[in-house]
Amino acid sequence: MIQYQCARRAGLLAISLLLAGSVHAQQSPSVAKAAKPAKTSSKAVAPKPIMESRAIDLLKAMSDRLAAARSMSFTAVVTYEAPSRLGPALAYTTSFEVLMQRPDKLRVITLGDGPASEFYYDGKAMTAYAPAENLVATAAAPPTIDATLKTAFDSAAIYFPFADLILADPYRNIAEGLTNAFYIGQSKVVGGTLTDMVAFVNDAVFVQIWIGVEDKLPRMLRAVYRDDPLRLRHQMELSHWKLDPAAPVDAFATAKAATAVPMPFAHPAAKPPAAGLQPPTRSQPAKAQPAKSQ
Repeated sequence: MIQYQCARRAGLLAISLLLAGSVHAQQSPSVAKAAKPAKTSSKAVAPKPIMESRAIDLLKAMSDRLAAARSMSFTAVVTYEAPSRLGPALAYTTSFEVLMQRPDKLRVITLGDGPASEFYYDGKAMTAYAPAENLVATAAAPPTIDATLKTAFDSAAIYFPFADLILADPYRNIAEGLTNAFYIGQSKVVGGTLTDMVAFVNDAVFVQIWIGVEDKLPRMLRAVYRDDPLRLRHQMELSHWKLDPAAPVDAFATAKAATAVPMPFAHPAAKPPAAGLQPPTRSQPAKAQPAKSQ
């Protein structure tokens, strides 16, 4: 789920216990001498998949609660690890203030340990604005949040770690490639409320999620990507939930974009323009490049 990139460390409940035992048999010298060592296989035995109905039901209930909201706002605080030269990982934190309205409105204000950015989608266009640099990128957008998130990622590598939570059907994305899902227990310390803890796994990521017992809203997620040899951890804390708030008419656009310097809406690794070509000016708007998102 989630490029979910991780926030403050909280105590993590250990849920697995490995039990090992051996039996010592008394043998006569002649029997011991004749006995041949058992052949051992070098191949590791893959653990049997776990798919618990209680865990699946909780994930579906969370998805249904989110999908039923016509609008919502929340805060996502994300902490993600990055390797250091000394070995132990360093932690970086980003905060997202999110406001969305189905099916075609989204605003994300990003503050973090990197550059601040703002993202707006009004049903027709998506705009990425970097306030410190006063740069703006604007491009035509599809008619839904789901399609716009995909377009923003494909065209400009813009990704929000909470993206799965605001899709039209959050569970559909969770269920894709799902190999394990199991119930862990309850927590009284996460999100300031009683939560159910669930773990789920697909072919890309291992996720632990805390879901409010009463409101079925996600309160925290921790993730480790399966193809990451360093097993770096990503954590997202979710708070200040408001479902079906009235969104201001002008909430999904910014007047600051009109006076900002336009940039192309392109992938950060896109090739620069050929020599001799002039950068776009306000009288020559170009397709847009987003401000960096954390």
